[in-house]
Amino acid sequence: MHGFLTATLISTAVVFVAELGDKSQLMALTFATRYRPLPVLLGITVATAVVHALSVALGYGLGNALPTRWITVLAGAAFLGFAVWTLRGDSLTPEEKQRADRSTGSVVLTVGTVFFLAELGDKTMLATVTLATQHGWAGTWLGSTLGMVAADALAILAGRLLGRRLPERLVAFGAAALFAVFGLWLLGDAALG
Repeated sequence: MHGFLTATLISTAVVFVAELGDKSQLMALTFATRYRPLPVLLGITVATAVVHALSVALGYGLGNALPTRWITVLAGAAFLGFAVWTLRGDSLTPEEKQRADRSTGSVVLTVGTVFFLAELGDKTMLATVTLATQHGWAGTWLGSTLGMVAADALAILAGRLLGRRLPERLVAFGAAALFAVFGLWLLGDAALG
């Protein structure tokens, strides 16, 4: 149980940070301006659970196939890369914005489909793969799903309450700093181990 709880807590924190300022948060905000928050959040939850199940399966398989020390080094480097990616910023492409704006079907199905496609190859998916190489698959899946849903719920709530007054650059710097700390911690762990 201790390993499951640790994996859940670490994955929740890392993916929550990864989602800050991500295009998925922008999509959540866009959908929340057109639809009620609960169906939007339900669509996000379903898509996230599926994408992160695939991510965990891939990461867990890699974790069993590769030596642990090299996985730790790669994970540390990946988190430093995520820090740079976060500083670079993320935005919706015109096609993604148009897809979010013109959706007319079931809100849950529409949001779920758009989020599923947007998350493939995204930094939260890659972070989940990375985490699953080192932690149990169940805790990583649960934590990564909770972290992303919580971050997107925050975006929906903040967007509805504060509009566009959120300091996006400050959020990006904070998230990048946390990624850098995680990356350096993993690299230090690999060097000492």
